[in-house]
Amino acid sequence: QVQLVESGGGLVQPGGSLRLSCAASERFSSLGSMGWYRQVLGKQREWVASIGPGDTTDYPDSVKGRFTISRDNAKNTVFLQMNNLKPEDTAVYYCFAARYEGMYWGQGTQVTVSS
Repeated sequence: QVQLVESGGGLVQPGGSLRLSCAASERFSSLGSMGWYRQVLGKQREWVASIGPGDTTDYPDSVKGRFTISRDNAKNTVFLQMNNLKPEDTAVYYCFAARYEGMYWGQGTQVTVSS
């Protein structure tokens, strides 16, 4: 079982930045892709960013150019740098890790963008 622990959420003004972290209990070499989803209460979970075993990254158009996903192999940690945040980015952000047996999720961290 893979454990994922997120941190870094909070309240930020529009145009501001936040960096989320997700620490995995296992080495990246034992995992497939990792990344982030977000969810607003009452809506479906939305994919935000992914990073693959070869450090290939991908983003939906809604965050492309504003969000950057990266990882530190030595610390088994994935980061999501979020810049130029907008009120519509407000959500609970969940880290995920995909492996052959399925997907694992973190507990979620709240990001609120408001003036």
